[in-house]
Amino acid sequence: MTDGSSSRTGSRSTGSRSTGSRILSRTPQASTLAIGTALAHAFLAADDWTEPALSRAGVAVLASRRRWLAPVIREILPRFPRPPRDSARELAEAIASCQPLVVAAERARHRGKPIHVVHRPGAPATATGTLPSLPTLNGLADLAALLQLTPGELDWFADTGHWNRRAASGRLQHYQYEWRQRPGRVPRLLEVPGQRLRTAQRAVLANILQLLPVDVAAHGFVPGRSAITGAAKHSGSEVVISLDLAAFFAHVTAPRVYAVFRRAGLPEAVAHTLTGLCTHAVPPRIISAMPPGGDAAERFALRKALAASHLPQGAPTSPALANQSLRRLDARLAGWAEATSATYTRYADDLAFSGGAPLVRRADAFVLGVGRIVDDEGHTLNAAKTRVRGASVRQSVTGIVVNQHPNTPRREFDALRAILHNCAVHGPASQNHTGHTDFRAHLLGRISWTGALNASRGNRLRAEFDRIQW
Repeated sequence: MTDGSSSRTGSRSTGSRSTGSRILSRTPQASTLAIGTALAHAFLAADDWTEPALSRAGVAVLASRRRWLAPVIREILPRFPRPPRDSARELAEAIASCQPLVVAAERARHRGKPIHVVHRPGAPATATGTLPSLPTLNGLADLAALLQLTPGELDWFADTGHWNRRAASGRLQHYQYEWRQRPGRVPRLLEVPGQRLRTAQRAVLANILQLLPVDVAAHGFVPGRSAITGAAKHSGSEVVISLDLAAFFAHVTAPRVYAVFRRAGLPEAVAHTLTGLCTHAVPPRIISAMPPGGDAAERFALRKALAASHLPQGAPTSPALANQSLRRLDARLAGWAEATSATYTRYADDLAFSGGAPLVRRADAFVLGVGRIVDDEGHTLNAAKTRVRGASVRQSVTGIVVNQHPNTPRREFDALRAILHNCAVHGPASQNHTGHTDFRAHLLGRISWTGALNASRGNRLRAEFDRIQW
């Protein structure tokens, strides 16, 4: 009797577990981004930015001490030495991309035991107005002292009256110019500031611009981010869409730069002078010397942009100011991408989107929508560089192959390996066709780039390099 009862009880228990497992397997698992967002909010609300404190915060979110939590925290802390309170979304994406979490989530799906977010903390408050870390700049005297200039020198370099643009060429010019021709495309103008102006601009970059929060979508010219981090966001996608902004720096106008400084909480006079220091209007004699290339409409648009005050391509402040001026564009494009469950990143003027079936179905309409948003924000897409690539062809973002994981194009790897082999056989001088002054450092740089994307390929190239007799 007892044995039979036990048998029936065990049978019912087994059946119950089977039913429960089936129900649990149908429970939708929180996405890694949802888990990352909950953990990011908990981490930013923690008592201290240390591994023990973050571990306690993570346990509260998950209601258990998961094995992958500690490795995730140890991976996050070096990337964010201080709490990124104005970049909660960036922290969430960084957590979501951590390999321990990605692997754990995949295993949980297969086992039918999804990772649950038991407690979802609210989003942390972000700083507004003047950031505490910015220097106190109550007037132009404070700005001149910060840049180690006299008031007269500050006024001269800011050139808010555009006197320099109308002056004759000579040693008093603030910029030097160099036109770069590009086959079949509109030429590019490099505007290189003089040494003293460049020193002042670097001070602006270090003491003001690098202290401002940057949108999570921007991966160019941002400490801790790179072309690799941006490309990695698009790995393994069904479709990758790449677009390009035409005349990127030239279309960031002085009013937009002024708005960046005012949004940072700086007084009007300071923002006005800083805008003069960081923007430039090209003299007519330089514009009229534009070499051939591109169609008439593109050439006219570039001449018009260069004649107005804009970010000069060559100033150290231009990349950071471009990122700041595009925060609204980045936010709108990120929202447009989220409508189709797509991912968006930007590296300088390269826009990249990736996603699954929803994006595949409406790729053409999606690109048209991106174009409307870009036009509305005062920029223009370069139609000739728009690419829509499915998983069956090579997908690349900023020149990095992303079909399965970030990698170098096979052709580039083979070409570099051939150069190294020929250097070992015939000597390095035989392969330095472009006349690099330090060809050894040049090759090491290319090998390091390949190794950052693919360690195995990097090791193979390094072995070839070690055979060279220098």
